[in-house]
Order: sequence, then structure tokens, then C-alpha cells
Amino acid sequence: MRRSDASASRLDGYAPLRDYAAIGDGRTVALVARDGSIDWLPIPDLDSPTVFAAVLDAERGGRFVLEPEVPYRVERRYLPGTNVLETTFHTASGSARVTDALTLPGDGLEPFRELQRRIKGLAGTVRFRWLVEPRFGYGGSNPRFGSRFGLPVASSGAEAVGLIPFDAGASTAGWSGTFETAHGSSHLLVLPIAHQEPLVFPSRRELDARFERTGEIWRRWTAERTYEGPWREAVIRSALALKLLVFAPSGAVAAAATTSLPEQVGGERNWDYRYSWIRDSAFTLQAFLRLGCPAEARAYFWWLMHTTQLDAPRLGVLYRFDGRHPATEHELPLHGYRGSRPVRIGNAAADQFQLDAYGELMQTAWLYAEAGNMIDPDVGRRLGEFADFVAANWRTADSGIWEVRSEPHQFTQSKMMCAVALDRAAQLAERGSLPRRHLDRWLRQAAAIRQFVGSRCFSERRRSYVRFAGGEELDASVLLGLLHGYDDAAGPRLSSTVEAIDTGLAEGALVRRYTGEDGVPGSEGAFLACSFWLVEALARVGRVDEAADRMDELIGLANDVGLYSEEIGPAGEFLGNLPQGLSHLALISAAAAIAEASS
Repeated sequence: MRRSDASASRLDGYAPLRDYAAIGDGRTVALVARDGSIDWLPIPDLDSPTVFAAVLDAERGGRFVLEPEVPYRVERRYLPGTNVLETTFHTASGSARVTDALTLPGDGLEPFRELQRRIKGLAGTVRFRWLVEPRFGYGGSNPRFGSRFGLPVASSGAEAVGLIPFDAGASTAGWSGTFETAHGSSHLLVLPIAHQEPLVFPSRRELDARFERTGEIWRRWTAERTYEGPWREAVIRSALALKLLVFAPSGAVAAAATTSLPEQVGGERNWDYRYSWIRDSAFTLQAFLRLGCPAEARAYFWWLMHTTQLDAPRLGVLYRFDGRHPATEHELPLHGYRGSRPVRIGNAAADQFQLDAYGELMQTAWLYAEAGNMIDPDVGRRLGEFADFVAANWRTADSGIWEVRSEPHQFTQSKMMCAVALDRAAQLAERGSLPRRHLDRWLRQAAAIRQFVGSRCFSERRRSYVRFAGGEELDASVLLGLLHGYDDAAGPRLSSTVEAIDTGLAEGALVRRYTGEDGVPGSEGAFLACSFWLVEALARVGRVDEAADRMDELIGLANDVGLYSEEIGPAGEFLGNLPQGLSHLALISAAAAIAEASS
């Protein structure tokens, strides 16, 4: 993985979003800045309130500071094949290394969650300072401070955190300290976390063993990945980023690890992405299959099948990791990242009607069956009911894949995915996985959708499919018609659409989502998933060398540890929530498409 050797900086207490790395344990994710501060940590789960949220409010959010007391340079990497982060600080007097991990659970009595920060002296001496500021409930809950076994404890409601320092110079209060490293010295700061259970304080031996086991589990998982195509290092890092977003108890996959990181700094395009979107399902399952992750693929597919039965034959847009609907969207009284307000919890898109989700779900089922997996009769019957719903309702206006907060439209990509839903239902019925009784109706309505899209959603002036019926605006999401098989890549309309989007929405390798209004004030950056979708589309229409060149450029836009946010601004700054699952999924898909087109 690339290394960056530069100093860390903050503006008004906020680190650049590009400066964040992520660590996780299958339940939650922490963000670690280049300066060593942990500025985000929900507990007990990824979609829970936080104990650290300084990324959303530098004053009230809470953080875990760990950095040299004097000026320094930084280089970072993940330990090979892991989500364990290594940060090396270089000062005028010496160098030292901090290794951060949310350890993975094993057998026996251990904390519900556990954050370990290991410091090792490499050369000379480095004097560190550290400070732990637990702020429960997104900074809105005043913790109760106490001690246990002479160690500091903070608690609020069902949550509690402790602090165990080893050779770290803890102050009398226990929540801060200073220490000095020397060549070969070893220091450790541990944050055990409890949720609805007693707080456990492990021994040093137990901590050491769990840390080593965590690294070994990550390395073993990575060694089992089967992708051997181009850009393998970036693909495997994307796989590890995706694994951070898998909620281990259910198999659900989060769209991102954070909420309300802005698409425009100072603006109001700030959304909670800590849920699982049906929109992402086909890319997610296909990535698991391509990477050789059968266990994750099965768990995710059956989570989808279980969750979507709650609303059948209607589909929810997004779900919590336990299959429930998100809480009503509301705002928190936080400053927001660099003044980007409101800070939102929950997502109002859950109440929208989005037809594209049916195509994504049916494409996911088709991919699952194509990989040799069986679809149970009960699941097949329910999938057939979804297809019936599409056949009856595809003419309805919807909010589209981008979840606009303006009036619904006849979005082109939604119609394309309705056709995909009916095509895939028909194919699954032909192989006996779905009931056949409405097969003829599905095929008739799929043909009607294609006639509608062909006559109403293609602009002869632009030589492109457009954003919605009767419009002239461009929308990169219509590329999904090519990527998910709405039409043959050799078809002239899809080929000319690729060219139109390249001309009208791309600047270099970066691609904006669409032109036109969406009901929310402000602007946004280039959308990374769309940028990778265009790369994949170029490869599929035969422009393989051009696709590879752009892929190289996009790979170079990752941060120093290989992660991506949702968007990138004009100066290369990260925008939106991170790590963003769809960005990494689109990278994996584009790399595989170029490999296939080159073979």
C-alpha cells in the first residue's frame, strides 16, 4: 500500500476527511486521523450513538488523542492483509509507531468491544501525550465518571468504557497522560467497552494474545481471496474495506461507516449512511462472488431474503442491520464537520418509493442462482410476487436511485431496472426457481418498459439516454443499464450514451452524478462510484485501453491507506461519508470488467 510521508494538520479542530483511516471488528468502525486522534466510534454497533464524535463536533463530540508533543511527520499503512492500522511518527529526536486495532472477539470472558493502541519506540526518543474524552450519545449525554480496580470508568445508560494504561504515564484522574518512548520500548492504551453487561478488564497476557489473534484472522481471511486480476492491491484493500462494513451478526452490509459527513463543506447535503441499501445489493453479492467470499455471499443473500419479506410485495429502500426500518430522520444539535449542518440521524429516504431497488434485488437473486446456489420455493414465491408488483407498478413515478427530495419523476434508470427485474424473474422461472404462472405477463411488461424507455427516455439531440422521460438532463446512473444487462453493450444507444456521459458529466476520470435539480440546496463533488461505473462501461463497449488509463487515475485518488469516501472535490479533497461501500464495490467491479475485456 502507498505510504504518505507528511505532517498532519487540522482546520478549526477538524482533520481533512482524506486523513482518516478506518478500523473495525464486525460490529462497529472507528475513524483514526493521521495525527493519531480517534474522532469517531459508535458503540455498541455501527449504527449506534457514539462515544467519540469529534469529526462532527470538535468541541463536544469527544475523541481519543494520541500524538507526539513536538512537531512530527507521519507515514501510515495497514499491516499487510489486515484492517490493523500502523502509524509511524517521526520527530527531530526520534521515531515511534502506533498500532491501532478493534480486536476481534474469541472465546472466554472478554470485553464486549475492545480498542487497543500499541506504541513502540523505534529510534531515539519521542514524548507522547494522550487524552481520552468519552462523550456518549453523540456528545449529548453527560457520562458518569468513576473507577474500578483503580482504573477510570465512564458510563451512560447501558454503555460503559474503561481505560487500561500500561507504561503510559496516566494522570491522577486516569483519562490523560504523557510518556516517552525509547528504542524498543513498549506502551499500551486499551479501551474496554461494555454494553448491557459488566465491564471486563483483561490482563496484559490476554490483550497481547487477542491482538495477535486479530491480525492472524485478518491475514487468513485475506489469503483466501481469489482475485488475481489487475490492480489486485487496490481490489484486496477494497475487499477489506467492504469487510469492515459487514455487520457480522446478520450479514448485512452498511453503505458507509459514518453519518453527515458533507457532500459540500458548510452545506446541508449531510446524510446518515449507516444502513444497508437494496440499491447496493447486486454489486455487493457480485463482489463477494468475485472475491471468493462464499460465506459472506450466503449470509448477505439470506439476510436480504429475510429482511425484504417484511414489506413484500413492496420493497423498503434501506434497512437496519437487524432488518428493521431506520428511525425517523432527525437532527442533532452538533456543530457539524467544519460547520456542515444539519447533522442527521436516520434517513428519510426510507419512506421513498424507488423502483430501481426491485431490479437490484432480482439481479442479486439471479447472480446467486447463477453461482450454483439453490433458491428455496418459499423465497422463489416471494420473488415472483416482487416481479408481479413491478409488472403492475412500473409506470409509477418514483424518487430514483439518487433519492431526490424534489418531486418524483419517470426516472430512466428506474425503468431500466424494472425491465431487468422482469427479465431476471423470467430467467429464474425458466430454470424452475420461481413460479411460472405469470411468466408471459412479465415478458410482455418487460417489452412494454423497453418501448417506453426507447421512445421517451432517449434524446436524439444528445444521442443519450437521459435522466427522466421527456427530459434532456444527463444521469450517470443509466450506465447501470449496461452494467446490469438492460441492453447489449454492442447496442448503438448504450455506446453513444457512454460517450455523452463522458462528454457531459466527466472531467478527466471523475464523473458527476447528474445535471439538474434534486430538491436540496448546494452542490456536491464528483461521485466516485459513477467514476468507476464509467470505467467499467468503457471496457464493456470496447474502449479497454482508455478504461485502464482512467482506472489508474482513479486508483491514484485513494487516500494514503487505500480508502475512498463517497465523493471527491475539485482539489482532490474527500467529501461525503467514508469509507463508502459503493465506491469500493464499483472499483472491484471495474477492475474485474477490464480483466474480462482484456482476456
